[in-house]
Amino acid sequence: MKKLIITVAILMVLVICIAIVAFQEDGQTTLSTPEQIFEEQKETENPSAELELDPLHPILTEDSIGYSLQSDELNITYNNGKSWTTVPVAISDLFSGEYNGNQQELIENSFVLNKERAAFLYTDGQNLASQRVVLKYSMDQGNTWQDGVVSEQFPVLRFRKVAFLNDQFGYVILSGDRTMSQEYSVVFITNDGGVTWKETNDSGVTRLISDGGFIDETTGFLSFGTINPEEPDFYVTQNSGESWTKSNIQIPTEFKQIFVTAEIPFKEDDHLAVLINQGPNGDYQGGKVKGKFISTDNGLNWTFQKEVVPCE
Repeated sequence: MKKLIITVAILMVLVICIAIVAFQEDGQTTLSTPEQIFEEQKETENPSAELELDPLHPILTEDSIGYSLQSDELNITYNNGKSWTTVPVAISDLFSGEYNGNQQELIENSFVLNKERAAFLYTDGQNLASQRVVLKYSMDQGNTWQDGVVSEQFPVLRFRKVAFLNDQFGYVILSGDRTMSQEYSVVFITNDGGVTWKETNDSGVTRLISDGGFIDETTGFLSFGTINPEEPDFYVTQNSGESWTKSNIQIPTEFKQIFVTAEIPFKEDDHLAVLINQGPNGDYQGGKVKGKFISTDNGLNWTFQKEVVPCE
């Protein structure tokens, strides 16, 4: 009996010794330093901590100048993406209205981005039927930003365009409140670089606007008709929008109902020139050929010069 007790005691001592050794070895392999514990906690709290954010890729507007809509914010760069500046405007406000674009890029002509100026049209307000239209702009490559109110209230936007001819003179063309093939359109001009805006007089046309623009501080044009146009519907102002007059465009018989939509004129030598395209449904010679017309009276009358195949 005594031997049995001694044997059991020895076995118990051996089991305890083995357990102690095993515990010590396990502790050496699993215990972490405080620094390791901290890093493990960080990884647990932020499992993507080691993942780098995707770099921004610029959509270039000029050499090395561009913008990005990634990460649900508007950023601009002046060095091909090496550094970025965030524009303080909500992405959704840049696309508000009836026409929203593809939202992968800014709406064409709704912004200006060059070495001298960054400017972006946006809307402000919850009521889509009556929003403020504002120009967010910077004259120092995004270091500081200002707001210029173009319109205190404007109906649901469709067409929008902004451009500057120099440091001071610029224009904004807006259209909205569309019903079928009719809408309201208006032109605003600024003579102080976008700080204040003046609404010009109504052209009186309610067709859908196709394009518009000024070629100098007094001479501007509006082109109407986007749905099955049959001839150009073209208006000119020679007094900064105080009045608008319909241009007389002499379309040769063989080109009637072919050249139907006027683009924005440009100065050429001692006259003005304009290209008139075939509209959305043109099929004459593949729909690419345009008619070139010239004016010697600053846009009131236009005569045909030649057919033009645009360079692509």
